[in-house]
Amino acid sequence: MATESAAAPPTSLPLARPTLKRRRPSRFVRNIVVLIALLHIYVGVRLLPSLPIAALGRVLGALALCASFTLIIAGARARMMQSTAFAAKLAWAGSLNGGFFSSLAVLTVTRDLFLGPAVLLASRGEAGTLETVSAIAVPLLAVLATVVGFIDARRRPRVVEVEVPLAGLPPELDGFTIAQISDVHIGPTIKRDFVRGIVDIVNSLHADLIAITGDLVDGSVEQLGVHVEPLSRLRSRHGTYFVTGNHEYYSGAAAWIAELRRLGLQVLLNEHRLLSHAGASLLLAGVTDYSAQQFDPAQRSDPQAALAGAPADVRPRVLLAHQPRTAAAAADAGFDLQLSGHTHGGQFWPWNLFVRLQQPFTAGLHRLGGLWVYTSRGSGYWGPPKRLGVPSEISRVRLVPARRS
Repeated sequence: MATESAAAPPTSLPLARPTLKRRRPSRFVRNIVVLIALLHIYVGVRLLPSLPIAALGRVLGALALCASFTLIIAGARARMMQSTAFAAKLAWAGSLNGGFFSSLAVLTVTRDLFLGPAVLLASRGEAGTLETVSAIAVPLLAVLATVVGFIDARRRPRVVEVEVPLAGLPPELDGFTIAQISDVHIGPTIKRDFVRGIVDIVNSLHADLIAITGDLVDGSVEQLGVHVEPLSRLRSRHGTYFVTGNHEYYSGAAAWIAELRRLGLQVLLNEHRLLSHAGASLLLAGVTDYSAQQFDPAQRSDPQAALAGAPADVRPRVLLAHQPRTAAAAADAGFDLQLSGHTHGGQFWPWNLFVRLQQPFTAGLHRLGGLWVYTSRGSGYWGPPKRLGVPSEISRVRLVPARRS
């Protein structure tokens, strides 16, 4: 049986101290609400006059858009409450509608981008037909995208096989496997049954190690403890390791760290473990989320600190870090592989196009200098229960010698 040795206790991260929650500026919240309202007005102005409906139909359409705006805002508030059955249903309704309206707005913008040139080239009669047909197509396509996205989001995550070629990998570690779970976002629409399904899949992989790379929850321990409990059944040769994501800090990181440790998970806070496997050693480290210092300065993410006291000759060095943008610091610290999440792979179009504005990698295996970075598309979803062209995943990462690549 493998043995583990702890190193570099997290003396710089006082868990007894309550996590400081960053208050969202009220101006930011107001701006988001105004933006959502303006988008609803825009959709109404651009679509309703072009639809083949009478005046009453346009009035009903305008009322439906008002109801959509109200439901999105009410659903967002209900997501934070999660205290009653009504709040849970309202959160579900708001999330579903949010996913639908997102597609409706994006498709309306797309229609306008293509409609202008098309109308200029068409005759007057053709232009009118084109406007009407496209106005009908937009809500129908939004409904289709929402239904397909919902089915894709709610199905069990697929298993993605990833081979990482590492130079100098000890023969004893050839084929060492890590099952990675990331971004489950247990909360208003992801509950115990969904988590139980993930646990069953991961246990069936018989991985050497299980890694959970943050954003596990969207809510407090009091609200979601019972739904997280199935994680206590995760089984692997070297155990289950967890690092915080930004949503843990929104949800009370100190309480969740204590709860996950109670369930048997090992939480790595800028620290490492040395794992003995078939006579060889592997260094596994984990850092707090890239944004952790905004909530508690004492929990600043630090890959270099995670190596404090580590033997210099132990390879490979694997880092668990929620956000891919930790990669630059991880490469400088001398890690060989970083496992991350956070991006959801964009979750659904067109948001995958904007991930690179914040993160160096959107999904999959990439190289940064001497560091390999694997970014999971996530095992759940956030916000709308919707994934479109970006299926959820559980990653089985296999270490292999570089000669195989």
